[in-house]
Amino acid sequence: MDKVSVKFFEQLMATISPSGFEDEAAKVFAAEARTFTDDIWRDQHGNTFARVNKGGAPRVMLAGHVDEIGVQVTHIDEKGFVNFAPIGGWDAQILQGQRVFLRGKQPRVPGVIGKKPIHLLKPEERDKATKLDDLWIDIGAKDKKEAESLVSIGDPGAIAADLVALPNNRYIAKATDDKVGAFVVLEAARLLAKLNPKAEVVAVATVQEEIGLRGATTSAYAVKPDVGIAVDVTFATDFPSMEGDKKRFGEITLGKGPVITRGPNINPVLFELLRDTAAKKKLAHQIMAEPRGTGTDANEIQLSRSGVAAALVSVPNRYMHSPVEMICLDDAALAARLIAETVLRMDKKSDFTAPL
Repeated sequence: MDKVSVKFFEQLMATISPSGFEDEAAKVFAAEARTFTDDIWRDQHGNTFARVNKGGAPRVMLAGHVDEIGVQVTHIDEKGFVNFAPIGGWDAQILQGQRVFLRGKQPRVPGVIGKKPIHLLKPEERDKATKLDDLWIDIGAKDKKEAESLVSIGDPGAIAADLVALPNNRYIAKATDDKVGAFVVLEAARLLAKLNPKAEVVAVATVQEEIGLRGATTSAYAVKPDVGIAVDVTFATDFPSMEGDKKRFGEITLGKGPVITRGPNINPVLFELLRDTAAKKKLAHQIMAEPRGTGTDANEIQLSRSGVAAALVSVPNRYMHSPVEMICLDDAALAARLIAETVLRMDKKSDFTAPL
């Protein structure tokens, strides 16, 4: 992967974009898209679109959600402590003791998520799981007035965790779920802009996936795709304690390529096209079975209007919904290439209806 793409990845990861407040990430996505297409827009819901080869056929939608889980200010007490609610699905055991940035009167208002020290807990309290209601954010304010000069009710925030590069082209970050998906769809569009596809390609940074796949619903309705490929992260099963989960999710390993999902949420013809393309181009890949809806943007894309030929390509991810989500950037690069190579095989005669 070249330096331009790596820089884009780093910039996207650095944004704070909880569900409903995706504008920082949307601006980075749009700015990068402008390097290879002028056909860019954003809808009133917040979804951001970048199109290549307008008027081609079939129309292919590539979707990666750009929102992340976060927090939102709900109350400020007289002493200046900030109460918050979760945006998306948090494990309270992970949140305690974390540093956060709130998007308040300044772009980054630092704070920490506080909890009573273990030394002061009663024996029976130590054995109980922490609840979100037991936590608060301390921004260092001396009282309510000072706190209100820094933040307001409704301000969003996210974990303050830097992107860190590790050996083997692995990265840890607070929100590879699913900014790496938004990264992949735009990288695929960038590749296709150079390769003259017959299809029209619309890469979409969707919003509000973490609170109900909402952006995929509105954007798919607007785009009216013939084909839709969602890109998300999926659970890696290659770390300690996951042995039992391999029976459910299979052998999913960092660095062994993107994951192509197979199941009722996935159009069988499109699945075979992705798998055949991976084999012909000798692209490392993994297969995952999902016998129900995938819980990703692919759900809503498949069910849009009268139905769309949908697929899901995923990047293996360790430690999902934590400040230390880990992915291998090689898997993301291969996902972008797999999608681009698959789209190149599509034309106006492509039929994704399974034969009778």
